[in-house]
Amino acid sequence: MSKADAGRLIHIAKNRERAKEAIEQRRKKIEEETNSLKTGITSKFTANYDAVEESLKSSTVGLVTLDEMREKQKDVVEMRETQIATDAKGKLPAKPKKAHQRDAKASQKRVLSFAFEDEEEDDEKDANISLPHKKRVGMDPTVDTAFLPDRERENELAKLKEDLAKEWQALQEKEKNEEINVAFAYWDGSSHRKDLRMKKGNTISQFLARALEILKREFSELRPAVPENLMFVKEDLIIPHFYTFQDFIATKAMGKTGPLYEFDAAGEIRLRQDAAIDCGESHPVKVVLRSWYEKNKHIYPASRWEAFVPNVPHLHMFFCLDILWMPACAQTMVAVVLRSWYEKNKHIYPASRWEAFVPNKEYRRTIDDLTTI
Repeated sequence: MSKADAGRLIHIAKNRERAKEAIEQRRKKIEEETNSLKTGITSKFTANYDAVEESLKSSTVGLVTLDEMREKQKDVVEMRETQIATDAKGKLPAKPKKAHQRDAKASQKRVLSFAFEDEEEDDEKDANISLPHKKRVGMDPTVDTAFLPDRERENELAKLKEDLAKEWQALQEKEKNEEINVAFAYWDGSSHRKDLRMKKGNTISQFLARALEILKREFSELRPAVPENLMFVKEDLIIPHFYTFQDFIATKAMGKTGPLYEFDAAGEIRLRQDAAIDCGESHPVKVVLRSWYEKNKHIYPASRWEAFVPNVPHLHMFFCLDILWMPACAQTMVAVVLRSWYEKNKHIYPASRWEAFVPNKEYRRTIDDLTTI
């Protein structure tokens, strides 16, 4: 064993001895306090008993009957209790003078019933005595107390929120009952254009059920179909059946090729991929058999369709890596370009028209820009 370990063991042993001594001293102190409490309580009861016994002996002379002895004992005990109560009362802090006089008057009223005049005079004297008034510390009216809790303000705010919620719900119900024209086309490789009046609160499933009733008269392959066998495609996005038209109108949702909230489309279904047609304007809804989509999803236009994901922006990206022509619609698109390509082709249109963005500068289209487009 090294010297360091031996020294550490000695140090630990000394600490244990000190802890034992401290515990022993604490135990002795607790025992002494307990014994003193017991002695004090015993002495109190003993002194009280001895005083009663001594007083009873001094007041009893000669032979007395048992009843007289009991009466004297009872009187002596009552006197002793009164004396103890008086001593304890003397140790308590004195009451204010006015309160003491009031208590004394109340006790006199319980005992005496003929000192009415004196009591009235004393009451008049007490009424004439004016006590000094304490100055009340007022509040500063200039301090902002809006952060403090206020039950009335909170109740008013809760009521206002409830009223606004009811007003908003009533407005939503009113909008859901408004009718819109839904332009759609049954798509089986070619477009069959139709129109249908629907409420904004109707779901896609309800729309497909009504559209199916119209289409069954013309297309025999749709007669055994149900709404679950159909797909609702809007702006190259496949919309789930549980959404309502109001969901897209309220959120102003955008699709890949146009707005999802405009259903009264004036244009026709695209028969070819054209960026000039794709951008900005709304297109009719496509109603497609799910079985047709599974067979032809590798062919345009089904190859461009994808599932709708809420709260995900579907941006139109225009990649110009090796092009010399850009359609007019590309002005509203994002151009993602390699910096090396730009350095080589910045003297050629459209790169020749690009310039660095300067904040707070107003950009206007010139005649040359319009003629170039």
